[in-house]
Amino acid sequence: MNDFVFQNPVKLIFGKEQLQKLPTELANYGTKVLVVYGGGSIKRNGLYDEVMTLLNDNGMEVHELSGVEPNPRVSTARKGVEICKEQNIDVVLAVGGGSVIDCAKLIASAAKYDGDAWDFVSGKAYAKDALPIGTVLTLAATGSEMNAGSVITNEETLEKKGWGGPFNFPKFSILDPTYTLSVPKDQTIYGIVDIMSHVFEQYFNEATNTSVQDEMCEGVLRAVMEAGPKLVQDLENYDLRETILFAGTMGLNGFLQMGYNGDWATHDIEHTISAVYDIPHGGGLAILFPHWMRHNVKVNPARFARLAVNVFGVNPQGKSEEEIAFEGIDNLRTFWTSIGAPVKLSDYNIDGSKIELMADKAMANGPFGKFNNLEKDDVVAVLQASL
Repeated sequence: MNDFVFQNPVKLIFGKEQLQKLPTELANYGTKVLVVYGGGSIKRNGLYDEVMTLLNDNGMEVHELSGVEPNPRVSTARKGVEICKEQNIDVVLAVGGGSVIDCAKLIASAAKYDGDAWDFVSGKAYAKDALPIGTVLTLAATGSEMNAGSVITNEETLEKKGWGGPFNFPKFSILDPTYTLSVPKDQTIYGIVDIMSHVFEQYFNEATNTSVQDEMCEGVLRAVMEAGPKLVQDLENYDLRETILFAGTMGLNGFLQMGYNGDWATHDIEHTISAVYDIPHGGGLAILFPHWMRHNVKVNPARFARLAVNVFGVNPQGKSEEEIAFEGIDNLRTFWTSIGAPVKLSDYNIDGSKIELMADKAMANGPFGKFNNLEKDDVVAVLQASL
């Protein structure tokens, strides 16, 4: 494995009725709170009222930013930055899923910056300070509640980029599976795909001698594949929600990635698709990942074969490594299709007319991907196969 330094400072507060700890946690950072949330699901499930009651009863001065998009936009973050600066906000509280948390991270950094928020996302500037962030998670998917990453869309330039830094780590994250019971079926499916995709991105890496990490990745995948189909059929099952919620956090909090960087090319390609067409991130990943896998089997057939045997139940007897690998990829596609994930870009009415545009945007910073460095021809091939 590669040399590494690991640090994750997030205080994770997991389980039933943990929301009661919110005022105590916030009080460590101040009393003027910006509550950031999305399209209204927290009002429908009662979480909004619970949070506001706790804040108001404990003397907090509350300001709000609602309407964060599923693919959070820099224009929305700019509105939050303006509130923070005008109201001298002490702490940003994200109540929602990964999109809300990602937006809150940008708000928190840009609130301590004189330039434009997009500067951080584009790499023009790097945060030197940020407001503290707390989160109350309502969706199992991105792992943003326990990492320093954030993905933001610029709707004007049709760019969607990931960025991060040490000031992006939330100070605390409250995870009560109860607040995920009302997540609808489609979002539950996208979350399952996103979690698995995060693990795949790390599993396909540039390092050697990663047996401990491999076992951890495979274990998370097996747990998700065991619980996921049951959850899709029983959306209000607390135990299943608990398993998937914890898997989402473990899938991208750095624990699985010690000793290597992971690939992340599939995410980069998906970001270009959802920047141009604004499709659900998990849906895009479900379409792309099997095609990225097929395109890259020859890079390291043994790696794909191990995944096929240990996670997707392929019997290796009498088969070559490539045959095992391709059977495993077929089993992944079958699994995702069985829980209701999309199969091709045309499921979102996407045709081939903008493949060149998307490939060019994906290549904006040159070849990418740690497992296999992709050129434009590779990106075009994956996109065409996904139509």
